[in-house]
Parts: sequence; C-alpha cells; structure tokens
Amino acid sequence: MSVIKVLMADDEASVLEIMARQVASAGFEVITASDGKQAWEKIQSENPDVVVLDLLMPHMDGFAVLSQLRTNPPSKKWIPVIIVSALNETQHMQKSFDLQADHYLVKPCRTEDVLRAIKLMISLIPLRNS
Repeated sequence: MSVIKVLMADDEASVLEIMARQVASAGFEVITASDGKQAWEKIQSENPDVVVLDLLMPHMDGFAVLSQLRTNPPSKKWIPVIIVSALNETQHMQKSFDLQADHYLVKPCRTEDVLRAIKLMISLIPLRNS
C-alpha cells in the first residue's frame, strides 16, 4: 500500500494542528478540515484511507458526516472512521457506533492513542474490503 492518507477534522485549530503535525511526522499524508461541511467535501474529493473525526463541529456535525459517509460512500472501499470527541457519555458513543464508527477516543487524548487507532484501522482495511 502506498502512503496512507488520513483526513483529520476538528474545529479546534490548535488541537487539529498539533495532531495533524504528529500524525504526518509518523509518515502519513494528512488532510485537514476545520468543520463538518469541509470534512465531507474533502472525503469526497480526497478519498482518504482513514478519517479522524470530531463530533462537535460547525456547519455539519460529526454524526452527519459519518452518516453521509456510510450512506453515500465516495468509493466502494470501506473508510474507517475514528471519532475523537469531548462527548464522553454512553449515548454519544452508542450513536457513533450505530452510525458505524470504527473506534472512539475521548478528548483529551494523547496523539499516541490516535496514532495507535489509525494503525489498527489500517490493519483492518484488507479484512473490511475483502
């Protein structure tokens, strides 16, 4: 597989910048989005391998982005979605998994945890697309 493309969407600019820089330094190609509408547009145009998605974003929340991705995928391949959100109540996690999120991390979390989740999702891609 070539360089893995990761879309990272978060409306907190400082969080997005730090996480994106560290994920890129781990060897991934990183695309960023600062709101849900932009995330959905970039999912369609960039066709990322993995999506790291905040839930609380303007213009279109992460739930809507996830729902759009699962009902109108830009390609035939499965795109794993890792939710990284400050919403830590069971109902938000359950809704994410009901919408077919693949992993859920609660903010604040360490970039190492995000990287571990990305690597885990990458390892599962062949299984999901077979």
